[in-house]
Amino acid sequence: MAQCLDIDGSILEGGGQILRISISLSAILGIPVRVMNIRAKRSKPGLAAQHLKGIQLVADMCQAKLKGASIGSTEIEFTPGKIRGGHYVADTQTAGSISLLLQVALPCALMADGPVTLDLKGGTNADMAPQIDYMDKVLRPVLQKFNANFSLKIHRRGYFPRGGGHVTVDVTPVRQLQSALIMERGDLLSVKGLSFVAGTLPIKLAYQMADGARQELGQFPNVNINCYKEDRHMAPDNCSGIVLWCETSSGCVLGGDALGRRGTDAHTAGAQAAGALRAALLSRACIDAHMQDQVIIYMALAEGRSAINTGEVTLHTKTAMHIAELIAKSKFTIQPEGDLNIIECTGLGLINKNIPTE
Repeated sequence: MAQCLDIDGSILEGGGQILRISISLSAILGIPVRVMNIRAKRSKPGLAAQHLKGIQLVADMCQAKLKGASIGSTEIEFTPGKIRGGHYVADTQTAGSISLLLQVALPCALMADGPVTLDLKGGTNADMAPQIDYMDKVLRPVLQKFNANFSLKIHRRGYFPRGGGHVTVDVTPVRQLQSALIMERGDLLSVKGLSFVAGTLPIKLAYQMADGARQELGQFPNVNINCYKEDRHMAPDNCSGIVLWCETSSGCVLGGDALGRRGTDAHTAGAQAAGALRAALLSRACIDAHMQDQVIIYMALAEGRSAINTGEVTLHTKTAMHIAELIAKSKFTIQPEGDLNIIECTGLGLINKNIPTE
């Protein structure tokens, strides 16, 4: 086993993302890590329930030895074993984000020795995290370009404050991730979306969010947003939100999303989600701002040169690149191209030796 690698959780973005990518790469590469100063730049530093459950989920998947894993802890040690296929359950027991559980576990599942089912419980549409619909409609097709495939089923929605959402994700492991060149935007084919309300909130809020989004996207053709109210059995608590995604002739998929907030009118929430997507479309980026950091780990592990054409590089993305370089020794470069940036990486070409060649 390699020597334990120290990771400073206070660097750059200084939040939970450092922990997630560190644990994922540790499990995949078999490198023990000690993560210190966890979430040092957050108002409540240390592990929250969703971070703890994410670590424990990956620890279960690879039979890791885990020290310091408790609510509020600012330092953990993670010593990984072999990633095994199987059925794994993680329940935040709060409205903690299911999407963030998936973010830490999915790369590991792709490098398991057999099929993986992730049984995830918590918040499906949570603040400060991608909505689960974004993971399905945007992340899933983007990762297919890296030869990474998963299927996702939403059994029940979970919202703040109680959570209670339930999602299962089925993952088929790969022998090797392939590089992806996501560089040519192509022409916009369509914009699709979901605008929803749940609990006791009136359906008119969903229509107002959709109207706000359509006005923001007025210059683009083929905007189709489905408005609906969740069944009380599917989602008993109050919530409203909107998720948008678009497809282009070159196969690019970009998205934007927002949740309704008390004190903010629904029209504004819809415009907020659409504004992020509109900015990406006008810039001719191929990857939206919220997808940037999520693909970094796949670029680092893939075989060959990957490159993505995106807008301003976010602090989350710079942080993910730093951790990937530190643990995986991958090298990333950022090349400005007018208002856009090209992020490139020559990946490790990691081979999952548990999967036979075809």
